[in-house]
Amino acid sequence: MSLTISVITPSYNQGHFIERTIQSVLSQGIPDLEYMVCDGGSTDETIDILRRYEGQLRWISEPDGGQADAVNKGILNTSGDVIGWLNSDDIYYPGTLRFVLDFFEQNPAVEVVYGDANHIDEYGAVIEPYYTEDWDYERLKDVCYLCQPAVFFRRRVVETKGLLDPTLRYCMDYEYWLRLGADTKFVRLNRVLAGSRLYDANKTLGSRVAVHREIIEMTKKRLGQAPQRWIFNYAHAVVDARDYNLQIPAEKIKYMTLLISVSTISFLRWYHYVPLDAMQTMWGWVVDPLYHTLRGWLNR
Repeated sequence: MSLTISVITPSYNQGHFIERTIQSVLSQGIPDLEYMVCDGGSTDETIDILRRYEGQLRWISEPDGGQADAVNKGILNTSGDVIGWLNSDDIYYPGTLRFVLDFFEQNPAVEVVYGDANHIDEYGAVIEPYYTEDWDYERLKDVCYLCQPAVFFRRRVVETKGLLDPTLRYCMDYEYWLRLGADTKFVRLNRVLAGSRLYDANKTLGSRVAVHREIIEMTKKRLGQAPQRWIFNYAHAVVDARDYNLQIPAEKIKYMTLLISVSTISFLRWYHYVPLDAMQTMWGWVVDPLYHTLRGWLNR
């Protein structure tokens, strides 16, 4: 018997994009596709759009506890052997679902797969490839190199690992990959599977400081300690929000001074001390620019 697939779209007031998301799923040409949209009670045109596709998908619209809660509802109310999760502003590229299902059927021991993806703009044009790497769990702790809409997993994974963490607002996908990857090898597919939309109003792009704060708290809970890289990423997000002009030497000095200060305070907050290698990293930020500046003066 061929494997079946369920695709779940969490949605809330994304009427500007959701029809393109829906069409990218329904046009996959999978005859037994199970597609469910879990809407959080949208007040824009979303419901009118969903009504137009009744008979081709299932949908509910009711208050929920956020994106993770909506995805969990979809998982619990579907039955496909394979699960895909596509946000209401993202898209699948043609042939994605058939490619994924064929791979799972040919590799029955594989539990999770992921492919490449693109960042796309509001109109669907490619901005850049999404940064993706070959599978390495230790590396995943430092860099979330998986593009969420390009990840697919078997339903039996949920039965052993549970649902998404509904307390997370931004990094529920990253937490899930870390949870699954602790004892499950992910397989990378050599194909661009999805487009992840990037625009100013996007929840993640527009909330960098909050995103990185949540990642630090999540990784501390999940891994026992937040990786240093995420502490530094958080500090950069905080300082970058000040919009310094790094082409002006005085501005760059202010930027570096604040970056070191915020990094130090962040380590004290989440580690309760500043690791020696973190001090060396921050010292390197200062030494290299000073070296090049002094060398430039001496060579005048």
